[in-house]
Amino acid sequence: MASLLSSTLTLSPHDKVNRVSVSTTATVIPSTRNCRPFVRNDRSHGHYLLTKAKMSVEADVLVKDSIGIESVNDNKDFGVVSMHHVGILCENFERSLDFYQNVLGLKINEARPHDKLPYRGAWLWVGSEMIHLMELPNPDPLTGRPEHGGRDRHTCIAIRDVSKLKAILDKAGVPYTLSRSGRPAIFTRDPDANALEFTQVDG
Repeated sequence: MASLLSSTLTLSPHDKVNRVSVSTTATVIPSTRNCRPFVRNDRSHGHYLLTKAKMSVEADVLVKDSIGIESVNDNKDFGVVSMHHVGILCENFERSLDFYQNVLGLKINEARPHDKLPYRGAWLWVGSEMIHLMELPNPDPLTGRPEHGGRDRHTCIAIRDVSKLKAILDKAGVPYTLSRSGRPAIFTRDPDANALEFTQVDG
């Protein structure tokens, strides 16, 4: 229940009014931390109470609730279907094509225009998606990269049998590292130090 507080504020003799009574209603007696001195002509004339405006939490919640999750998702839905291809840069097209075709066994998508671009390259099938191999200058350094490809930017390819790929890489003399988490996955690099991950999936 609110209590009635009455306080008397005395002004200086220079004022026409000698005494002013101020009555206010409050639920809590304010502390001196919320008060500041009232000074005029270098003389103190008492204190005045500082108050802070409160922001309505209920109003803020209502505004946020008015923007539903579904409407936000609808605004960002521009029809993502799948990953179409990943572009990989190489210094020597023949050397890289030999690796991707003869070591990894990827096939060229002959339907893609190899001769209509101002650089040499090939589109390689990775399931229903592709790798676009491009013979272009690589802005990334070839040395000083992490030994484990999982700690570098990399392309991940889902496969059925990691142990079989491991045997293929061993036979070809291609170095690799296994997943640090213990899951069936293997990391290697192509001739241009582009990191590749092969993770085993079921089905």
